[in-house]
Amino acid sequence: MTSRQRLIHNARIVLAGETIQGQVLIEDGRIAAVEQGRSSLPQAEDWGGDWLLPGLVEVHTDNLERHVTPRPKIVFPMLGALQAHDAEVAAAGITTVFDAIGVGDPYGVGFRARSQAEVLALLDKLDAAGALRADHLIHIRCELPAPNARELFEPFAHHPRLKLLSLMDHTPGQRQWTDIEHARIYYTGKKGWTDAQFDEEVRIAPQRQAEYAEPNRAWFADFARQHGVALATHDDTTIAHVDEAVALGAQMSEFPTTLLAARHAKQHGLATVAGAPNVIRGGSHSGNVAAVELAREGVLDMLSSDYVPTSLLQAAWRLQREAGFSPAEAMRVVSLNPAQACGLHDRGQIAPGLRADLLRVGEVEGFPVMREVLVQGRRVA
Repeated sequence: MTSRQRLIHNARIVLAGETIQGQVLIEDGRIAAVEQGRSSLPQAEDWGGDWLLPGLVEVHTDNLERHVTPRPKIVFPMLGALQAHDAEVAAAGITTVFDAIGVGDPYGVGFRARSQAEVLALLDKLDAAGALRADHLIHIRCELPAPNARELFEPFAHHPRLKLLSLMDHTPGQRQWTDIEHARIYYTGKKGWTDAQFDEEVRIAPQRQAEYAEPNRAWFADFARQHGVALATHDDTTIAHVDEAVALGAQMSEFPTTLLAARHAKQHGLATVAGAPNVIRGGSHSGNVAAVELAREGVLDMLSSDYVPTSLLQAAWRLQREAGFSPAEAMRVVSLNPAQACGLHDRGQIAPGLRADLLRVGEVEGFPVMREVLVQGRRVA
C-alpha cells in the first residue's frame, strides 16, 4: 500500500443491493476496490464490525437559513452561518448537501425577500481554502407568487453549483396548507400575523397567484429544461398537481401531501421526496400524509432532513424497523436515489471508481452513532 491508499476491513458494507462483510480500498479520494472478507495486510484498519455506508446526499435542507436567521428578525453574518451549517451537516454524515435558498416572499418582509447571492462567493472562497467539509451544491426554492422571485434568482442562474430548482406555492388554502386552520396556526404563530392579517392575505391570494404564480411557474420550468437543471415540484396534493408537474418536465415530487399524489407521481416516473423528520416524529407537522405510510406503500424514493440534519440517518434506521426496508433499501433513499435524481452519478453508493464519500457508523441500543465521515477519502468529522 502507498501513502495515497487506505484499506478498511471487518466492516458491514452496505452496497446498492446488498450488505456484505468485507473491505474497501480507497485511493486518491476514490473507491479503488470492494471485496468480501477480511484483509491480512497489517496496514488494514479493522472497523470492528461497524457499518460502512455511502455518504448521505441531502437535496433539500433549510439548515443554512436556520443559522442565518436564528431568531425572528435577526440576521447572522453569512460566513459564520455557512461554517456552522457545513460543520453540522458533515457531522450528521451528509457528504453532499444541496443548500436550499428560498427566492421570493409574496409578503415582501421575510428573509427570502432579500438577495442571498453572497452565499455563492463565500462558498467558492471557503472551497478554495479547503475549509468546507461537505460538497455544497445549490437548490433554489422558487416561491411562485412572489413578484421578485426571478430577480432574486438571477445571481444563481448560471453558477455551476446550481443543480436543482423547486417550484413552491405556500399560499394558505392549498397544497401544504390545504387545511386553512393549520395554516392559520403557522402564520400567526411563527410569522406573528394577526388573525385579521391572515384573513386578508387569504382573500387576496387568488389575485397574487394569477398575476405572478402562473407566469413564474412556466418561466422557471423553461429555465430548468433549457439549462439541464433538475426540477422538482413542491407539496403536490392532487392528481392535477402531479399531472402539471409531469407536463412541466419535473423529475421530482417533493413532499407530496397525500398518498394519492405520491402514488400518481410514482406511476408517472417522478421520484418522491419525503421529510426525514416526518419519519422520526411519526407524521407531518402540517397534518399531511406520514412518510412511513409512503414507504410501506412502496412510493417513497428519497428522504430529506429538511430542518434537522441528524434526522436523515436516523430515519434510514426507522425505515428498517417500521417499513421493513433492508439496510440497502434504506440507504438508497438517503444516498443513491437523490444523487441519481440530480444527475450526480459519481457518488451515492459504494462501488469502484466512485468518490470515497463514506461513513463509519456504530450502534447503541439499535440507534445509529456516527463515528467517522470521509469526503473523497478525507476525514471531515
